[in-house]
Amino acid sequence: MDSQTDLSRLIELATRYVSGIDKDFQELPGLSMFHREATSNIEAFIYEPVMCLILQGSKETSVGDQIVELAPGDALLVSHDLPVISRITRASPGEPYLAAIFSLDLGLVRSLHEQLADAPAHDVMARPLSAGPADPAWLAPLIRYFELMDNTMDAKVLGPSIRREIHYRLLLSPIGGMLRNLLLADSHASRIARAIQKVRTGFRSPLSVPDLAKTAGMSPSSFHEHFKSVTGTTPLQYQKDLRLIEAKTLLVGKSHSVSEAAYAVGYESPTHFSRDYARKFGLPPSRDTSVPVALSRAMNSVMA
Repeated sequence: MDSQTDLSRLIELATRYVSGIDKDFQELPGLSMFHREATSNIEAFIYEPVMCLILQGSKETSVGDQIVELAPGDALLVSHDLPVISRITRASPGEPYLAAIFSLDLGLVRSLHEQLADAPAHDVMARPLSAGPADPAWLAPLIRYFELMDNTMDAKVLGPSIRREIHYRLLLSPIGGMLRNLLLADSHASRIARAIQKVRTGFRSPLSVPDLAKTAGMSPSSFHEHFKSVTGTTPLQYQKDLRLIEAKTLLVGKSHSVSEAAYAVGYESPTHFSRDYARKFGLPPSRDTSVPVALSRAMNSVMA
């Protein structure tokens, strides 16, 4: 099948999957859907390693100074946990925004290291957020993975091998550069991933760049350089983005006042918080309770 035929088949399968109404419907590990019938304002997310395939509609996504526009047939691959700003730019009840989200298992990625000894070399130009047209090489196994929803036994027996094939195909695809950099547990990309996890778990506390550099096994100057090349931002800005996204969730949920949200995420000054918030989201926190937001902490709940 060609790419257009593959996409048509995926839209058919994804529409069934998102409804979940079939009698023998089987949820598949690592696979989820995002469906929306209207465009959106700015939304803030934490993207964990994931591949997102746009099936209908369009969206704009940004990380740091990198802005990506995605249309049907485009795929987005995120290799690290990243604070992302996005908005859906085309969606309607007649043609909803529809995206298939395939969560990436970095343990599975690294298990392929020996078999991929002849894969393309380390990509020093790779970005943490890569986008491009969907590759037929991984569209075909993705279709087969979707089709497992009709048979529980097939899903249990064949699912793991198809997921492994999808990971393999994504690694070798044009958007898989940064993912290939993660094949080695001691690569710069993998070391930065360890530091990112430390920031995520302690984002409310003061940040020590020298301590993070030690976690990554790098000098402070080398760590700062590689952190920015992997995440598109500095460690301090990364922490700030985590705080602001968490605060947005608290405010939209109406569970905290502006001051309470500021203190809850680690700010010492509500005034400083409000200034950073308005700069990040375009609205002061006191006016933002009507803007939808999602914060994803689990692979299967990643919104894209």
